[in-house]
Amino acid sequence: MENSPASLPAKHTVTLQVNGEKKQLELASWTSLLDALREHLQLTGTKKGCDHGQCGACTVLVDGKRINSCLTLAVMQQDKEITTIEGLAKDGELHPVQQAFIDHDAFQCGYCTPGQICSAIGLVNEGKAKTLDDIRDLMSGNVCRCGAYVNIVKVVQEALERSAAQ
Repeated sequence: MENSPASLPAKHTVTLQVNGEKKQLELASWTSLLDALREHLQLTGTKKGCDHGQCGACTVLVDGKRINSCLTLAVMQQDKEITTIEGLAKDGELHPVQQAFIDHDAFQCGYCTPGQICSAIGLVNEGKAKTLDDIRDLMSGNVCRCGAYVNIVKVVQEALERSAAQ
């Protein structure tokens, strides 16, 4: 049986502030922020890994805090500043954490890297990490199948030190 137009679910206008730009979308109410970013805005840097909030590949920043975009509905993020990996570089210059990932060779296949970078920035913004164990614990929601954890921890430690010096 085919769906007739009358039986299709209603879509709603959702306005998202993404990477400094206001975007108006027509979305089903159950559309995740991840799907809105990837499928409707073509911001494919944010990765869909497990789609269950277990791997962290979909991590983005909402009002400076890290969230798993697969676990939140797009409609819930209206009037909030959403930053994806595509929105971190400014005027052609990488965000310091992005540059540190390169400098410390903190990635291998790169699939988890956008989520790792957003999570690292959010972790610095939170101001909770004081030790290497704190960093490891607070970054544990971002899984790297390649095992680049040692260098990722170095990046976060450097970012925290740079933040403390400012």
